[in-house]
Amino acid sequence: MKEIKAIIQPHRLPKIRAAFRHVRGFPGMTVTKVEGAGANDRREVRNIKDELTDYTPKVRIEIICPNDMVEGMLQVLVEVGHTGNVGDGLVWVTPVERLIKLTEQITVMDEDEAEPG
Repeated sequence: MKEIKAIIQPHRLPKIRAAFRHVRGFPGMTVTKVEGAGANDRREVRNIKDELTDYTPKVRIEIICPNDMVEGMLQVLVEVGHTGNVGDGLVWVTPVERLIKLTEQITVMDEDEAEPG
């Protein structure tokens, strides 16, 4: 299992969600409103007010999916999330050692069952 996280432009979320609806077995996602400042943002901060308001609204998407779905999820996020403008966002993948579905109280996967890679 892998966890995919993405930081995207808020206006891209409806298109990404619509694209995920067409992915067979889509596992669902968590969406959070966040703010951030990227490395390309080199504005000079002159006072505390500028420092506290120097962020751009973004959306963070979190998806946990089987290893065999990762490339398809990434393809949707990159193709639909890309605008070509500065501040499009980031996508990254991390391993999930263990997942427990609380509603079913079952372990879906733990490190002993993890697939290599």
